Amino acid sequence: QVQLVESGGGLVQAGGSLRLSCAASGSIVGLYSMSWHRQSPDKQRELVASVTNTGDTHYSDYVQGRFTISSDNAQRTVYLQMNDLKPDDTAVYYCNAEVDTLEGSLFSRNVEVWGQGTLVTVSS
Repeated sequence: QVQLVESGGGLVQAGGSLRLSCAASGSIVGLYSMSWHRQSPDKQRELVASVTNTGDTHYSDYVQGRFTISSDNAQRTVYLQMNDLKPDDTAVYYCNAEVDTLEGSLFSRNVEVWGQGTLVTVSS
């Protein structure tokens, strides 16, 4: 099994910063990309930022210039530095990974794994 464990959420005032972390563990034999998504009660889950195993990054328009995604492939960890936070950034943030897994003799390609989510609340 593969697990993603997120940390770093919390309550912050508008204009403040938070750093989220997500560590992957388990039967991973290949890692393609990791990403952060978020979901607020009145919206669908949406992509925030992603990073591939070659370091290519992508940001959604509403966080471009404020958030920075980075990764440590050796540690299978992805980070999301969030600056200049706004009340609209309030959401549960989920980590996602696309991996290959090997459990015993069973090889699985391009498995999508989700973390449990971490709540970010930005007060005005």
